[in-house]
Amino acid sequence: MTANLGTIDRLLRLIIGLALIGMPLLNVPSVWENRGLGFLCMAIGLVLVATALFRFCPIYRVLGISTCQRS
Repeated sequence: MTANLGTIDRLLRLIIGLALIGMPLLNVPSVWENRGLGFLCMAIGLVLVATALFRFCPIYRVLGISTCQRS
């Protein structure tokens, strides 16, 4: 599993992922009253956080994309 996420990409994924996990829990905005939508957003947030932590995105590998700076 080769790293294919750069620093900026990882940071954005982490911020957006944490926001998607936290917003349904805090019910901000009230759109998250729908449980299914809340769980879906939390699942997407969890995937974004996991890819940021592991520095690997399977979709990037399939598409041949890498934002990681190589020396």
